This record gives sequence, structure tokens and C-alpha cells, in this order.
Amino acid sequence: MAKDFLLEIGIEEMPARFLNPALDQLKELAGKIFHEKRMTHGEIAAYGTPRRLVLLVKELAERQEPLEKEVKGPAKKAAFDVDGNPTKAIQGFLRSQGARLEDLVVRNIGQVEYLYAVKREEGQPTDKVLAEIAPGLISGLNFPKPMRWGSLEMRFARPIRWLLALYGDQVVPFKLAGLQSGRSTYGHRFLSKGSLDIAQPAEYWVKIREAYVLVDPAERKELIRQQVQELAQGEGGRVQLDEDLLDEITNIVEWPTALCGSFDRNYLELPAAVLITPMQEHQRYFPVLGSGGELLNKFIAVRNGTKEYIDIVAAGNEKVLRARLADAKFFFEEDLKQPLSAKVNGLKKVVFLEGLGSMADKIDRIGALADHLAASLGADEAQQEKIQRAALLVKADLVTHMVYEFPELQGVMGREYAIRNGEEALVAEAVFEHYLPRFAGDRLPETLAGRILSLADKMDTIVGCFSIGIQPTGSQDPYALRRQALGICHICIEGKLHLSLKELIAWSYQGYCEGVELKFSLEQVTSEIEEFFKQRLKGILNDRGLSYDTVEAVLAAGFDDVTDVLDRGLALASFREQPAFAALMLAFNRANNLAKHAAGDAIEESRLEHSAEQELYRQLTSLANRVEPLQEERRYTEILALVTTIQQPLNSFFEQVMVMVEDEKVKANRLALLKRIVHLSNRVADFSKIVVEG
Repeated sequence: MAKDFLLEIGIEEMPARFLNPALDQLKELAGKIFHEKRMTHGEIAAYGTPRRLVLLVKELAERQEPLEKEVKGPAKKAAFDVDGNPTKAIQGFLRSQGARLEDLVVRNIGQVEYLYAVKREEGQPTDKVLAEIAPGLISGLNFPKPMRWGSLEMRFARPIRWLLALYGDQVVPFKLAGLQSGRSTYGHRFLSKGSLDIAQPAEYWVKIREAYVLVDPAERKELIRQQVQELAQGEGGRVQLDEDLLDEITNIVEWPTALCGSFDRNYLELPAAVLITPMQEHQRYFPVLGSGGELLNKFIAVRNGTKEYIDIVAAGNEKVLRARLADAKFFFEEDLKQPLSAKVNGLKKVVFLEGLGSMADKIDRIGALADHLAASLGADEAQQEKIQRAALLVKADLVTHMVYEFPELQGVMGREYAIRNGEEALVAEAVFEHYLPRFAGDRLPETLAGRILSLADKMDTIVGCFSIGIQPTGSQDPYALRRQALGICHICIEGKLHLSLKELIAWSYQGYCEGVELKFSLEQVTSEIEEFFKQRLKGILNDRGLSYDTVEAVLAAGFDDVTDVLDRGLALASFREQPAFAALMLAFNRANNLAKHAAGDAIEESRLEHSAEQELYRQLTSLANRVEPLQEERRYTEILALVTTIQQPLNSFFEQVMVMVEDEKVKANRLALLKRIVHLSNRVADFSKIVVEG
């Protein structure tokens, strides 16, 4: 009869960010081990709080499935001598396997018959297997920063304090980390006293809840969400829930109870970000907004406990926040005593990266690169002046008191101070936007100045790092170069900006040439960064739903203009749905296979002897003339539609003309004709990379 298996690992409070990955690992590892051990089971689920990791395996069979395996022995012809007697080879095999001759079976491998011993192992009782695998299941979990405790060699997220292991109503006995497993658990650290004995897994959920522990993270999260929204509505406001903050709070409490607090209305005179950041980032509070989105002098916190003495807890939270906001107000007012432009000089003392100069050097490079970009993107003189003004100020807030205390406000405070200092709105917005996107899914800069400065800042960092040998390796990317490269791609694509990646790299590299010793040449850096961007583009195109061979085809045709790559990819993906595509690919592949033998694509018209090749040349010339303006306007769907018109004369050419003739000049001319057709197709994609089914 199948029974449920319950495993609880009781620990000291672990960091919130450890919990979700640990539960995912626990569930995955359990499934893998139970499969390897041939243990039939129902649903596997993992639950947890900061003080416990819980595994529940439903309907786990009482015994392992029996194991039947075949062990390969000698070939049949080597097992018996000419008289049919067993040879030493087969006798040794029988002894090693504990088998009898009559138990062997014959299996063919190719045309050779081999003898196999069939071995059957009966399944072990589940409670015995569980006792063997439980320690490995626990020690197999990995954490970002595991720790040791006492004199033990065991490493875990935090010290393990108890182990509960039940298979039905039986304790699964094992030892780990100096502890013996049992049927006891513990409730909430402050709201429950003493241990709780659990008779069987079903009883656990009742008793642990009575001990003020909600062990299911999903239940805790939804309860917090509900309580927060209800409290906000009771105050005449609403909460725009930050999901990351909600997850963090869910993973630091066992019995959540939301409470509402307030702060002095005078603080509302400060910018909203100055108030929200201390509340969210430092105190884990939810700010309350009014019906119009304005910030109210209310906040919602979540305690790890009940409603008892909630007023005292709220007062304590208000006191802590009051001190935080007083500091923020002081920093803000101190920063306003000088205009943002006066702080630029302080950037000379701020190191950008070791070996790449100061932040003052960086803003000089950003300004120079922004000039190139502004000219390429058609900015007028007035826009260029604003871009240069913003370039001067983009990093100035790094030396303000507010950003020093709250680094996450860089850019946000730069914009705020620029506005209060009387800078133009476009300049102030560009100061903020040049940091965008800050993370996956973040908004992109919307103004031309913001886009240009964001591109300049990010490319300057990428080129600088690659030039001194700092590159992402595996999962290591300390300077977020992958994110910055993706940011450049998304800014160009969404803004429909057509820029040369090679030129952008060269302009950035040029900015480092004075006063900085670079390890690698421009050619080396360009080659490595192009490959780096190519990998980012593959990901972007795959995310857009393009097939792997479509992605390879458009990238093989060039990716210097990242926006152009997506345009060509989407056009090719659409074209592949057309009926004419398969027939065109058949003709193209034949042309491409022959064109590989061509020395060049120069065609002598006088050597076009056959009417079919003359017609193909005429149509190809006409087609090239029609494609040229479409290429300049990037009308790739129309180009591909035009390319299909070459199919009929190309097929006629193959039917009537022998390409590989003895006359070398005629052959070279015909190969050049085919090569020119391939080159015309490659304006959109390298068709040779496309896989056609069938």
C-alpha cells in the first residue's frame, strides 16, 4: 500500500533569496533520485519558510520496482568448443555472474550472436531505501554562500537544527550533521513553544498551522497581497505591488500580518523617489498611493506574527522610518546647495575602472561618442547642444549625498537635481534615461538624447572592458556587459536606429587612445565584440520566434546594423511561408553549389553563348537594378518577392546549359553568373544556411 513521505529540514533563518532556488532544487533532486531508485510515487511538492525546507512525496510505493538487467557475455561461437562443450570463457562469465548456462539468452549485435545473463534484483522496502537516500538528498542542495557550524564538515545554507522524516506513520531513521531524524518539528519561533510530535504526514499540515506557520510560500504570498491591498483601501489609497519585494517578504516570515503606519506629511515635499527608496529598499515597506498616483504619508509593513500588540509594532516601524526620512531630507537639502554642474569636477576623484581612468574621463568619452552618434542619427544643432549639456551632467549625481547613501537612485536624482537647477527638461530626462534599461524588461529611453547617451555610455564600458581583457566568462559577468550589449540592441531595434556596430566600436576605442594603456588592438577588440553581439542577437531573434536556421541565415549575411538584422529576419520568416519558397530554394541550392567553384562574379557578356544564359543574365541585371533602391529603403519583403522571379530563367538555364564545360573561360563566365545570383540573394540572408524539410 502506498504511503506519503514527508521530510522537513529545520534550520536557522536563511536569507530570503535562498529559499525559492532551494525549493526548486529539492523537488528536482527528489524526482531524479526516486526515478533512479525505481520508486513509484505520485505528486512531488516542496514547501518552505525561512526556518524549514519541506518535501512531500504523495503515494510512495512500499517497495522499489524489481530490477531486471542483462549482462553481456562472450560471443556464442566463443562460448562452446567444436564438441559443443562450454569454454573457459563462458565458464568464467557464469561464475562472475552467479548464473547457470540454461539461464543465458542470445542477443544479436549486428550479425554476431552474444550470450547474456539475465539478472533480477528484488526491490528493497521503501523505508530502508529512504533511510539511505535522505542524507544525500539534503546534502545535495547547493546555496550561494553555504556555511559550516561547530566542528562539522557539513555545509548548508544555515545550521540544521532538526530533521523530521516520516513514511506513513513510521520514522525514517538516519543521521546527518550530528542529528538523528525523528517525528518532531517546531512551530513559529515566538508564537509556539516546545516541539510538536507528528504522527503521520497528513497531521503535519494541521499542527504546523496551529503553531503559527504557513509552510506554503504561495499561500503566504497571496495572504500578504490580500492584506496589503485591503489595508491600503481602508486608508483611501492603493499599493502598486513590487513583485520582487513581495517575494522577499514572503520568504522572511512564517505567519504574515500586515500593518499600516504613517509619517509626517511635510516629508511629502520631497521627491517621491527619495521617500519610496528608503521604504522599499531598506525597510521593506509598501508605499501607499492616492487615487491619482500621488504618494500618501502612509506605508504598509508586514510583521512575522499575529495582530496582538500591532499598534506597538506599527509605532516601532514609524520610528525607524522617521529616522530614515530625516536622513534623506538632510542629504537632499545638502545636495541642492550646489548645482549639479558644480559636482562634475568631483568625478575626477571617482575611479571608473582600474586602468580605464576616472569618471571624469568617462564623461569626456561619452561626450565625444555622443557627437558621432548625433551626427549619424541626424540630430540638428539645437539637439546636439542639449545632448552635450546632458553628457556633461550624466554622472554628476554619483558624488551627491543621496546617491552615495542610496546607489539605486543614480540617474533618478540626477534628473531631479537637474530640473531643480533649471536645466532644460530634455537635458534632465536624458540624464535619467542614459541608465536605461537597468534590468531585463526595464523601459527603454524614449528621447533621442537619452538613446544617444545610453548607447555611448554602454558601448564605452564594453569597449573599455574588452580592451583590457575583462570579458564575461560562463556565468561570471561582474560589469554586466551582457546586459549592456542587450540594452544597445534593444535601444536600436525599438528606436529603429540604423548604426554601424563596427563604427561604434571604433569611435569608442578611439576615446581610450590617450592616457590609457590598452592590452588589445582595435582589430582584436572589434572581432571579439562583434562575436559578443552576435550571441546577443541570436537570443533576441530566437525570442522573437524565428527558427534557428532563419537566425543563422540572416546573421551570416551580416549583422553590423543590429536593427537591420531583425528586419531581414522577420521578412525571411514571412517569406518562408510562401508557396514559392521551396521551389526557389531548390534552384538556389543548385546555383550555390556550383557557384562555390567560381573565382569571381565578373561576367563577360560576349561569352554568353546560349540563349538561356543570355536571358538569365538579362533578367538578373534587370532584377539587380530593381533591388538596389529597395535595399536602400530596407524593403526586404519586396526584395524576396522579386528574387523569386529569377527562378524560371534559372531553371531554364540549368535545363539547357552545361555549366562545367571544357572551355575554361566559358565555364568561368557561367559560374560567375551563378555567383552573382547568390550574391543578390545574400542581400537579405545566406540561403545556404536554411534547412528545407524533405
